[in-house]
Amino acid sequence: MSILQKLLERKKVIGLMVALILVLGIYSISKMDRELMPSVAFDMAMITVDAGDMPVRDVENLITEPVEKELAGIDGVTSYDSSTAVGSSSFFIDIEEGRVDEVTREIESHLTHISNDVTGIVYTDVRPISTDQSYEFYMEVSNGEMNDLTSFANEVVKPRLENLNEVREVNLNGLEETEYVITFDQDELRELGLELSYVVQALQQTDVNVSLGELTEEDNEPSLRWNTELSSLKDIEEATIDTPEGPIDLKDMAEIDVETLQQSSMAWKNGSRDVVFVEIARADDYTQVEMAEAIRDEVAEIHDEGLASELSFTEIVAQADYVSSSIDGVTQNILIGGVLALVILMLFLRNSRATLIVGLSIPVSLLLTFTTLWFMDYSFNILTLIGLGLGIGMMVDASIVILESIYRKKEEGLVGIEAVMTGIKEVATAVIASMLTTVVVFLPVGLFGGDFAIFILVLSVVVVITLVSSVIVAFTLIPALAENFMKLRKKAENKRKSRIIERYGSVLNWFSQKKRRRYGLIMVFFLIFVGSIGLTTKIPFVLMPDVLNRYSEMEIRLETGLTAEDKDKVVEAAEEKLTDVDDIESVVFMDAGDYLYALINMTKDQDITVPQEDVNLAITDTLRELEDDFPVTGVFTTMDTGGGGQPVQLIVQGDSLTKLQDLSSYLSEELEEVDGLVNVSTSMDEQVEERQLVFDHESLKEDGLTTTAIYEQLQGVFAPLPVGEIVEEGTEIPVVATFSSLINSEKDLEEFDITGPTGTKPLSNYAELENVSSPITISRTDGARYVTVSAEIEGRDLGAVTRDVQTVVDELEPPAGYAVSTGGDIEAQQEMMLDLVVVLGISILLVYIVMAVQFNSFIQPIIVMSVIPMTAVGAILALLITQRELSVFSALALLMLIGVVLNNAILLIDRINQLREQGLPIYEAVIEAGKNRMRPIFMTTLTTVGGMLPLALATGGANAYQAPLATVIIGGLLFATFITLLLIPAVYLLVEDIKRAIKRVFSKKKTSDTVVKKAS
Repeated sequence: MSILQKLLERKKVIGLMVALILVLGIYSISKMDRELMPSVAFDMAMITVDAGDMPVRDVENLITEPVEKELAGIDGVTSYDSSTAVGSSSFFIDIEEGRVDEVTREIESHLTHISNDVTGIVYTDVRPISTDQSYEFYMEVSNGEMNDLTSFANEVVKPRLENLNEVREVNLNGLEETEYVITFDQDELRELGLELSYVVQALQQTDVNVSLGELTEEDNEPSLRWNTELSSLKDIEEATIDTPEGPIDLKDMAEIDVETLQQSSMAWKNGSRDVVFVEIARADDYTQVEMAEAIRDEVAEIHDEGLASELSFTEIVAQADYVSSSIDGVTQNILIGGVLALVILMLFLRNSRATLIVGLSIPVSLLLTFTTLWFMDYSFNILTLIGLGLGIGMMVDASIVILESIYRKKEEGLVGIEAVMTGIKEVATAVIASMLTTVVVFLPVGLFGGDFAIFILVLSVVVVITLVSSVIVAFTLIPALAENFMKLRKKAENKRKSRIIERYGSVLNWFSQKKRRRYGLIMVFFLIFVGSIGLTTKIPFVLMPDVLNRYSEMEIRLETGLTAEDKDKVVEAAEEKLTDVDDIESVVFMDAGDYLYALINMTKDQDITVPQEDVNLAITDTLRELEDDFPVTGVFTTMDTGGGGQPVQLIVQGDSLTKLQDLSSYLSEELEEVDGLVNVSTSMDEQVEERQLVFDHESLKEDGLTTTAIYEQLQGVFAPLPVGEIVEEGTEIPVVATFSSLINSEKDLEEFDITGPTGTKPLSNYAELENVSSPITISRTDGARYVTVSAEIEGRDLGAVTRDVQTVVDELEPPAGYAVSTGGDIEAQQEMMLDLVVVLGISILLVYIVMAVQFNSFIQPIIVMSVIPMTAVGAILALLITQRELSVFSALALLMLIGVVLNNAILLIDRINQLREQGLPIYEAVIEAGKNRMRPIFMTTLTTVGGMLPLALATGGANAYQAPLATVIIGGLLFATFITLLLIPAVYLLVEDIKRAIKRVFSKKKTSDTVVKKAS
């Protein structure tokens, strides 16, 4: 207090501090990055192995199992999951904290050895998992011939955009490319005594540019270079191949042609793959918003210059728009919330100067918050904006309490610095304790598990910074302005007491007189709490709300092995169906192998006719109609599933694929009976039919052949073999070798001539074909096989479905060695709820410790915390009435609500203690404290509600994550505040009654002991 008094005596210091905050705050706002999500690196890595067309069982045996053995021996790897499919194997690895770079380097080293040992691996990739995206702005070039699109993309788009300071890189997909095709006649090649694989190997060995060594005895010790590198079509034609008849030029044994093909396009637009997809990466030190503005200005210039007059050159997705929209929304909510808070203050205090003082604290607190976030290298993103939204509501609480106390002291006749210091001393302990209780509530949030832990931690830090900043301003700026600037509206002695406060005092006096009244009141509140618990099952639940505004990403799961023509038909049908959905502005489909991603932009601003939630539902329903007539196995939103699997998943673990299939089929049938589940499937539903060669080893031995020799002769008869690439004028051109006629049928395969020491015979002489069925994917976790039973949700919330699914799991008794567990969003929900209970328990314990230290009592913190159950009642009722979802964000709001609600109880208990220390009897102290604290409690509550109200009424994309969060706070705070003014006094008196009863018992015992002693 002495430091504060010295500051008040030197108000210029406070003025300079505020000026410094203003300058730093404005500067930090201009420098903070703006992005959709914060840059977060997870302790995870992903491995991708491409093995061409290798069968799924071969991939499991030759790639997946060896990689898993290596992973099991790497120090720092805690667990791993793998998924094996035809021609590919992928792994998700959990790594010890802080060892991602070290572990990924070791994994890369092991993968190199495996790649060298296994023939057929095309490439391997290891990368850490983080929220950072390589590209953040996407465009398309279409509506023209492919050669024109390619020329425009290469000659205009790429150089013009990469020339911008804000752009780091531009990547083009779907360009028209050339390919050199070397075509052999199989009979002629055989006459030369050669196999295609030999010719390919010879070409690869010819294409060499290396240093052989150094001529050490010559001047300057020059190096000797060997360069037979193929760098042009002429070089390929003149390449010589050794044959039994001597060296022959390649052009004399094969046709060499230049073919034009489109690079595997990632996108469709209007049903056509004639699209160049443009991905744009941001340069360091620039925000997403700055990059977007620079790109749009440059694109406008390109259009103005007429370079794209006949082409379509438009945006697909710009993450900066969601960031800008969110920032604009929070800014608007701050302004509206601030105005509402000031109006509420004006109604209570009826003093324009007092209202202005609190009004000034809002921007100063915000700027101090921004300055701190900038120093901590935080950015403007979805999480920090939500944190600011949470903090806005309670930003003026401390200022209001301190100002109201000073105001009341001035009403009592004190003036100047005496009124200020007396008012601050009366509430300082309570304000600091209130801040600490709110802060310690967020300390355990780091214990949240799962992928969302780091996001919750970031959000919590922002809330704490906002709160601490507001308290600092409340203890400096508010007293400095209140001393002289704040004037009373009229003399205190002429002030008419509030009828509401007097009536409240009468209520306190009524139940103070009779024990049964206050005990009955406590029992009523207890019954209300118990009754509300049963309502929790009626609240919708979603793990992560949609944070995108007027934009949707859909994932369409396809059957495996579809051709490009099959996918074209699916896309064409999907586009036709989506034309009937209102408010869709544009749709671009992306090819991701066995998935299609639909990037859907919706109408904005004045063109909106349907709410986003309804559009999302219509899109999902419309695309699911494809499942009846097309090879589509599922449709779901990537936002709802975190871009991963389906929301409902059951994991069946065991060794035998047959038993796993039986168990998963049974669970699939049970889940189909659960209301609200659609598209139930298992990862073993789809089997790939293969024809396998079974060799007659006796025939092979008789003719002096081996299976390896036959394998060599079959190379290139089904598909072209890659030879390599040549670089012409800076462009890489692929080179492939093939036969003039390829095998496409079983008959052709059986009649294929195999040459051996004894002559030429058809393949059917050495092998026959048999059918083999294999699952499309084989999933493993830590080396053990498992099958996934998946389903999507329609018409019910996740919480309700979870309970029914868990019943199915509980009723199943799997055989020994097999286990069933939940996965997907169900697992994440259960983990989140368990973590929430743990965090709540630890938070409540920490709050108890803080208050025990403040009150120097073990009992009074329990009195204060008796209001916590009423907080849950208000939040439950608010979500139930509005039918808004409980999510990660709204669960965090419930945590914050505990700290906010306890503030009011602390104010009340602290005042009761002060009055009792001044000599007032207990009943009078309770009544007087209630009357003293009613106004600041209502003021802080209503200003918090006012600050939250714009969030609760938010529209557009912000409504999905801001509205439930604000609803929890408003409902819980309003209910708990009204209850606090009745419950806390009742519980306080109950505790005093118990104390007196205990004293009477011990007093009677002591008296009886004294009587006995005297009698003896």
